[in-house]
Amino acid sequence: MNAAMMDTRKGIDWLVEMLRRNQSPDGSWSDPFETGLSTDAYMIILLRTLEINDEELIKGLAERILSKQEQNGAWKLFYDEHEGNLSATVECYYALLYSGYFEKTDKRMAAAKKFILSKGGIEEVSMFTKVMLSLTGQLKWPRFSPLPIEIILLPLHFPFNFYSLSVYGRANLTPMMILADKKFSLITKRSPDLSDLMVSRNSDDNWVRSNEWRSLFSFIEDGVKNLMGLPDHLHKLAIDRAKKYMLDHIEKDGTFYSYYSSTFLMIFALLSLGYKKTDPVITAAINGINSMKTEINGLPHMQYTTANVWNTSLIGYALQEAGVSLEDEMVRKANHYLLARQHDKFGDWVIHNPNSLPGGWGFSNINTIHPDVDDTTASMRSISRMPSEGQDAWARGVNWLMSMQNDDGGWAAFEKNTDTKLIEFLPIEKGEFILTDPSCADITGRTLEFFGNYTNLPKDHEIIKKGIKWLMDHQEADGSWYGRWGICYIYGTWGAVTGLTAVGVPVTDTSLQKTIEWLKGIQNKDGGWGESCYSDSKEKYVPLKISTLTHTAWALDALISVSDKPTSEIRKGIAYLLRNLQKDDWTTAYPKGQGMAGAFYIHYHSYRYIFPLLALAHYQKKFDS
Repeated sequence: MNAAMMDTRKGIDWLVEMLRRNQSPDGSWSDPFETGLSTDAYMIILLRTLEINDEELIKGLAERILSKQEQNGAWKLFYDEHEGNLSATVECYYALLYSGYFEKTDKRMAAAKKFILSKGGIEEVSMFTKVMLSLTGQLKWPRFSPLPIEIILLPLHFPFNFYSLSVYGRANLTPMMILADKKFSLITKRSPDLSDLMVSRNSDDNWVRSNEWRSLFSFIEDGVKNLMGLPDHLHKLAIDRAKKYMLDHIEKDGTFYSYYSSTFLMIFALLSLGYKKTDPVITAAINGINSMKTEINGLPHMQYTTANVWNTSLIGYALQEAGVSLEDEMVRKANHYLLARQHDKFGDWVIHNPNSLPGGWGFSNINTIHPDVDDTTASMRSISRMPSEGQDAWARGVNWLMSMQNDDGGWAAFEKNTDTKLIEFLPIEKGEFILTDPSCADITGRTLEFFGNYTNLPKDHEIIKKGIKWLMDHQEADGSWYGRWGICYIYGTWGAVTGLTAVGVPVTDTSLQKTIEWLKGIQNKDGGWGESCYSDSKEKYVPLKISTLTHTAWALDALISVSDKPTSEIRKGIAYLLRNLQKDDWTTAYPKGQGMAGAFYIHYHSYRYIFPLLALAHYQKKFDS
């Protein structure tokens, strides 16, 4: 046994032990799903607006927010974000004032105000922030709603309809459309006054920054006019249908689709429709988002959702790849947890995929109607070696995955063929992230990897061929792929490369050769890899200029999959991982996931263990066995 082998084995053993220590009694891993400070700020604002004076939680959230403030008064979404983020700073500033524990005269608040005004004031914040400010009385609602509520009535055959939007778009826009229609706002005696953050005094026209939306608006209006009924009758019908949509998609914990933002908005939408603050639906919703609270460094953080299924599926798979037995109590409990969370209900996905039965997995521990392709392949990797008890789950999962392939050959996250180009004309910032669910390289690659390595699907099957073609057609000129749900080009490239090799694309293929050169070319001198969150909004690879464990593991795993012997780049990468496994600094807390470019980033606390374990296990299996 050589020294490198001993080091690799030691690293694997340390990672396995860390994961064993973190497992919950129910078999899952509940590592925090950390998404910045917006949810913490919104929780303070929600509690104060509803006059729920949970002082312990409000103080804890305020302390966490304050601890993240930069010297210049701003708040950032990620470490290398230049001066700071305007929307995040407005949200944090507002929450701290509303908490009642800080005055505008406080030097930290004064510094935040100065930053906000220097960036154009609250008129320049994102649409989500504008909605929150409007419904709590700090901004005027726009004179015209960017989306009329009546679109919920348009038939499915209309070129643009409610189900043209992604499920995430529907979840957030449904309450938003109600609120914008009612122009609802709720002010309390404790509400701060943010009018001094306005640079211009005509803020209601700052909602819409595109001229093209008016033509789409009139197009939708024409569609609505063709519906049978009088305008007033249709309007009431649309409001009723929007309310019903929200109530029909409440999970057992009281949340709307198990998302923080949609539940927050639903609470206010129901208040605008006459619900009392004490109504059981609203009380259950508040309890639901409260139950998603976690603790990070001794302070509370409101998670956007929980990531238990995602964490558990990835960890269960990585442990088995590292040689942990299926009979090991840790793996056994994880797999039984996953089996119990396979979906058996129909969700909105059936609208565009009417010929399949349920069989997917969702992301959070309470998700029962909102499965996704990535969680399904991840869960099935973990349960793949189970004996007969998993056979029915396996068959249902494979059938659902096959049925979810888009017409273009790729796979999206939540729904099929939800990528209408009309979305481009809507006046909604980041609309392509909020409102569409297109095929993407990371999920398409990971799905192909699953079919290639875990099923008997022939390599010349039409599903495989279409998936390969989609990936080949969407490779970037430099040889990389863009990853929709991770940061960013390294993530997409890892998914694509491991997927293509699993379904038989030879390493000699010019596309893969180009990718190998790209990965080698972006390796840092210390042997690792690192990518900035700026990659997504700039739509090109932006180096972080420092290595991270997770990026290094993704790049390594991709190179290992296309190498028949350990190259110098692979050896350097493995050495970087083994030297830095116990590292704990800003690079280990740097976001590795994204939800919305330039606005929503995710720090998965489990990734620093999962992906190094996977890379080390694959290295050992391929080169040291």
